[in-house]
Amino acid sequence: MFLTRDDFRIQAKNFDLSDGHNITRIICGLFMFPHFAGKFVAGGLAAGTVAFFGKAGFNPPEIWAWMAAFAELATGVALVLGLCTRWAALGAACVMGMAVYALQVVKGFGWAWNTGGYEYPVFWAITALAVAATEFKRLAKPAHLPLRRAVAI
Repeated sequence: MFLTRDDFRIQAKNFDLSDGHNITRIICGLFMFPHFAGKFVAGGLAAGTVAFFGKAGFNPPEIWAWMAAFAELATGVALVLGLCTRWAALGAACVMGMAVYALQVVKGFGWAWNTGGYEYPVFWAITALAVAATEFKRLAKPAHLPLRRAVAI
């Protein structure tokens, strides 16, 4: 099913920290917030952010910067709260993929974070994809169905 009612419910099981998947999902969401906040200075878009989006070929850069900020905030909140998790995780992976693309266009290949490289957004894109894959597997295997046991012959 594309979306269910449970996708829009905040559930206690989403905050069970004995489940490593929940920890990964929450951290993945929390790490979207610095991306969002870093686009703003003094209550508006940072001039450097707008210039970066322009150099990357996103025109008009202000609109693209606002869309990126909204996507980062929305996917971060959804991942932290466990809302529409599989779709939020896919969205976060796409946002990070676009960040890698933009870094490649503007700076060229660069892996190390301290030189403006893109290993950080690559890592978070892969992490978000892992969260999405786990959520899609959970959807395919409803919790109320018993697991089948193998029969020895």
